Amino acid sequence: MADVTERMLALLATLQTGRAFSGPELSARLGVSPRTLRRDMDRLRGYGYPVQTQPGRGGFYRLTAGRALPPLVLDDDEAVATLLGLATLASIGDAGEGSLDDAATRAYGKIDQLLPTRLRPRAHAIRSSLEAGRQVAPATSPRILAELADAARERRTVTFDYQGASGRRSSRRCEPHRLVYLNLRWYFLGWDLDKDDWRVFRSDRVDGLHTTTQQFRERPLPADSAVDYLRQGLGKDLVSVRLTVEAPLDRVADALRYQEAEIAAVTDRRTEVTVKLDSWHWLLLTLAFLDADFVIHEPQEFKDAYRAYARRLTNAVRTSGV
Repeated sequence: MADVTERMLALLATLQTGRAFSGPELSARLGVSPRTLRRDMDRLRGYGYPVQTQPGRGGFYRLTAGRALPPLVLDDDEAVATLLGLATLASIGDAGEGSLDDAATRAYGKIDQLLPTRLRPRAHAIRSSLEAGRQVAPATSPRILAELADAARERRTVTFDYQGASGRRSSRRCEPHRLVYLNLRWYFLGWDLDKDDWRVFRSDRVDGLHTTTQQFRERPLPADSAVDYLRQGLGKDLVSVRLTVEAPLDRVADALRYQEAEIAAVTDRRTEVTVKLDSWHWLLLTLAFLDADFVIHEPQEFKDAYRAYARRLTNAVRTSGV
């Protein structure tokens, strides 16, 4: 029985990747005969898992969505990661009804119903001992994110009303391609049909979203990834600052955790940093808290600003007549 249980868990874990597997491929992976594989598939169906079968040449097995959600097959680390992920998501937002963080909070309280019995004490222990500090962020609708994801997968054009940063509202027609999460905000990258160009939209500023029947062809992304493209847009007015800090990488990374920065260790106690800023003032306080020596390599205007500020600090501590 232990061998059967272990084999069933391995089979289920394989099918839960979402892809289709041929019978010979699954038999080879699990080290069982085709007959045993067929019996195991019948067992899965008996447990409530919806297994789709395509017989004949080119046939496959695939796990599909069903009406009833059977217990999740998670190991201990996966269960912990799921709970921590929900707790983190629940702490980001405005706690409004119907928002993404509200949905995560509800799911966090229901996870026991989906876990195997042996993992429920662990789940209860995490929930009863974990606190996550709330981070206020614009409310995002899980329905809008899900509809955008469906439209991107099915390559269907969407229409919506959009409120820009200035507060001006406009009607948009767009081909959605990617969802992006960055700096506590949910965005989506799409091809604006009226502007005939790529645009990034904040999902919390979208209203009246409608998926049309008009389909589109996939387009090459305008950057290596949607995240890279978004960062380029957010950073177009920022200045790139390169410096060396006489401190370990983990300390520097912690100090710059809210900044867009590239950080690399030179030695165990020296770190190279490239960070994008709109003012030299923002970096000053961070470096002061690090309490470490540093050298600014570029740009020149930042070096000049720090040199002038150093003179003011020196003058501030001089005593009369010195």
